[in-house]
Amino acid sequence: MGNYVSKIFGASPVAPLQDHMEKCYKAAKELNNFFAAVAAEDWPAVQRHRESIVTLENEADVLKAKIRAQLPKSLFMPVAREDLLGLVLVQDKIPNLARDISGLVNGRKMQIPPDMHKLFLEFVSRNVDAAKKARKTIRELDELYETGFRGSEVELVTSFIAELDQIENDTDTLQAAVRDQLFLLETDLPAVNVMFLYRVIELIGDIGDTAERIGRRLELIITH
Repeated sequence: MGNYVSKIFGASPVAPLQDHMEKCYKAAKELNNFFAAVAAEDWPAVQRHRESIVTLENEADVLKAKIRAQLPKSLFMPVAREDLLGLVLVQDKIPNLARDISGLVNGRKMQIPPDMHKLFLEFVSRNVDAAKKARKTIRELDELYETGFRGSEVELVTSFIAELDQIENDTDTLQAAVRDQLFLLETDLPAVNVMFLYRVIELIGDIGDTAERIGRRLELIITH
């Protein structure tokens, strides 16, 4: 079936998109190590993890440009070219966020109050989980493509999207808890530090939101 579809529609364009999502996830995953080093105030390690994130973000940009240039313009693809391009753009926000977060924290040598370490690192990890689930969902794109976005594969991907929604709900709950914890501590911290911590918390939460948007984009493609 796959060979037959390939003869009609040409080589699947989704493998490069999957490679791009892999880079996006790895950039997000590096935030776990990055913030563990921040909590330990190991600034040389923080810098190393920051450099890894920047490298992955740059590699994702290269893949994004290749996808834009090489994605077939054929009218016979089982999914609109614009839908795939839109999916790439949403994916690409994840490494951009990881780069922005790591740059802000490293540039200011931001310290996380010790009382917040456990919950803060849990919050980071759950947002990385969202990116991981988005990657798992995108990994099914080749099967979806070959079946013309029909059949049992659709049900599997739909279940992944539902799981992604639940993880995003978890990140929202954790984000509220982290903010509440910071609120209780903020009178003992420099005001400017508090302001930037709230900003970092918001950006980390955006990773989970973006991962959920990837699921929504894929859901729209499936239902078209």
